Amino acid sequence: MEEPIEVGHPLIDHHLQLLRDERTSPGDFRRSARLLATLLAFEATRDLETVETTVRTPLETTSGRRLAQRVGLVPVLRAGLLMVDPLLDLIPDAEVWHLGIFRDESTAQPVYYYDKVPTDRPVDVALVLDPMLATGGTVCVVVDRLRAWGVPRIEIVSLIAAPEGIAMVRRRHPDVRIRACAVDRHLDHRKYIVPGLGDAGDRGFNTQRDDR
Repeated sequence: MEEPIEVGHPLIDHHLQLLRDERTSPGDFRRSARLLATLLAFEATRDLETVETTVRTPLETTSGRRLAQRVGLVPVLRAGLLMVDPLLDLIPDAEVWHLGIFRDESTAQPVYYYDKVPTDRPVDVALVLDPMLATGGTVCVVVDRLRAWGVPRIEIVSLIAAPEGIAMVRRRHPDVRIRACAVDRHLDHRKYIVPGLGDAGDRGFNTQRDDR
């Protein structure tokens, strides 16, 4: 049985409706995106391995647990940058590796333009950060690159996803888990997620144009 993709929580519902609202300011959009990324991270990192350790409290020595795996954050430029800081707050020792891929609006195909992922010493777990999983083409290119690097476990963390994108990821990479705040209805003729939230990068970085 496939695991549920949507991560349900009242706080997720609240901040997601703020993201969707076209009246939300860029500052409020960024804040809600960060909070949603934090909430998604709890689910995406639930199975990280830990090892037992000891710590000295002001009163005595006691046992505890610490993370035992190297974790890599892979934001898909540029919109994925909105999700990096909250993950680093939770995992300060995480490595951040950048991949630049944009969607050609005329063909809806991913275009590769920047790659800072190394070729040796792969991380144990990679979290692909992309606010919108639409066609799935972009994240599949990212997963292909991480597979070539040798990463054994990959998770996709998105704010919203379309059924078409989920289907593509499951077809090409059935072992990769997806976590999202919501699975929307479908893609329109322009391959935009409906109802969606607009262009996450433009809204978060205040570069929207009034040419819709």
